[in-house]
Amino acid sequence: MSSQDPQHPKSGLTQLIFLALIISAWFVMTHVSEVSSLLLPQPDKVLERLIALLTSGDWVEPLKITFSEVFTAFSLSSFAAIGVGFLLSTSPLLKRAFDPLLNAMNAVPAILFFPLYALLFGLDQGSKIALGFTISFFPILINSIAAFTSVEPIHLKTARSLGASRWQFFRYVLLPSSIPLIVSGLRMGLMLCFLSVLGGETIASYNGLGHQIAESSQAMDSELMYAWIVLIIGISFGLSMTLSQLETMGRR
Repeated sequence: MSSQDPQHPKSGLTQLIFLALIISAWFVMTHVSEVSSLLLPQPDKVLERLIALLTSGDWVEPLKITFSEVFTAFSLSSFAAIGVGFLLSTSPLLKRAFDPLLNAMNAVPAILFFPLYALLFGLDQGSKIALGFTISFFPILINSIAAFTSVEPIHLKTARSLGASRWQFFRYVLLPSSIPLIVSGLRMGLMLCFLSVLGGETIASYNGLGHQIAESSQAMDSELMYAWIVLIIGISFGLSMTLSQLETMGRR
């Protein structure tokens, strides 16, 4: 097992040490220095609120709402990006024409479009789905184009000589050879989608995990706000670890 494997004992130990250092620094700052509890509450009090939050079950409904937005946005962006990536990769002319444009659009902060999405779709789930779609689409598309264009030419020539249809060409030649890079793009796209949906909920929404952070902040309840933040960090970490495992499996 490589030391780069996320399950390697040394990696796990390093992560635990890093986490312990952060918590220790947090504890010292809140118990020794004169940091305002509104800015940084004590970690033991945040833990108490987190336990109360988890046992109450008040996190379940916001989690369902956020995950439904992420799932919808990510599903739409994945199918669209892989489909468009396939079409562009099969035409050198289209690829040369659109490649600079796609890279330029990917560099534009998509959060700038959120006010427009809020006007078009309102502050409910539609605007968050649109934002998640926009932010996750381009990384998946760029990785898909790179994946499809990196397939060995001999495989392409063999498929064409055997008279493969467009669907067979995609299903049995391009897709299997491109899975590692596509999975990498999907992993990046999903994390960006999750973060953008949370950001949209924090800015303006009626529900979701991000809304809970904004609501507790407006109520000046910093302990509850940090409890929500810790919960979301835990969810993000679990999601990232799961995606890393899937990416590792895709590369084998």
